[in-house]
Amino acid sequence: MTSERVGAELVAVLTAVSDGTPLVLTADDGRRLPSGPLRTEHRSMQAGLQAWVEQQTGHSLGYVEQLYTFADPDRSLAGGRVVSVSYLGLTRAPGGADDRWRDWYAFFPWEDRRPSSPGATLVEDLVAPRLADWAGMASTREERERRELRAGVCFAVDGRPWSPELVLQRYELLYEAGLIPEADGDDAGPGPAHVPGERMAGDHRRIVSTGLARLRAKIQYHPVVFELMPDAFTLGQLQATVEAIAGQAVHKQNFRRLVTQQDLVEPTGATHSDTGGRPARLYRFRREVLDERGVAGTKLPRTR
Repeated sequence: MTSERVGAELVAVLTAVSDGTPLVLTADDGRRLPSGPLRTEHRSMQAGLQAWVEQQTGHSLGYVEQLYTFADPDRSLAGGRVVSVSYLGLTRAPGGADDRWRDWYAFFPWEDRRPSSPGATLVEDLVAPRLADWAGMASTREERERRELRAGVCFAVDGRPWSPELVLQRYELLYEAGLIPEADGDDAGPGPAHVPGERMAGDHRRIVSTGLARLRAKIQYHPVVFELMPDAFTLGQLQATVEAIAGQAVHKQNFRRLVTQQDLVEPTGATHSDTGGRPARLYRFRREVLDERGVAGTKLPRTR
């Protein structure tokens, strides 16, 4: 038995997408996520989360779901034995400039594999070679083979397919390999062996990676992407939002066919003229599908 007290920390991964850029709401100049301890005056954990987010950022929560619970004493920002209960929240793109909203891929540049992205070749050019060096430093052949297999599966080495949902596994592998500054301690800065990507305090970048993984997986079976869209949007804007989350391009014709054939959207009767060509039709999300397919789910197309 032990008399050690255990506290609870509430952490918010609040996400939006603006002009094809996925954003996460941060605090403390981007070093951490909105968070705070669960207090006796909070009637529920979600109420406590709402209070901390509003107090620290001025934003209110809309769609929110519990994400994951972390309890690693050596990686917690709060210190000591603290259980971090994280939540994923989705909202529409903020208006105006606000540097508290940070690009997801500033923290995880290797996750953005869209052709025009600076991170499109990062894995092949930098991450995979450094993981190969790490694997080569293993003390036994079995350990070296285990490291090579993990690197191959997580980062699509040697012709393996890229799995967008393995965000947390990739982050944890880089942590174990010592290729990110968080692995070197709270005060460590970027070193010559580290891969690019802004660090966060404690385990908050790890928590963000969990939120990104959850959202990437969820858009495959539930129309949650529409929580990020305005009331009216073009199919091009919808595709750009899906690609921003997935970090990959999707096939235009297949995407539009799947969205329309599943009756996910309906035309508003209006058009949008800022497309560079002829006006594009505006659509709205058919929220009736949440009742019509609440059990089976609604599948969006997989990325290529």
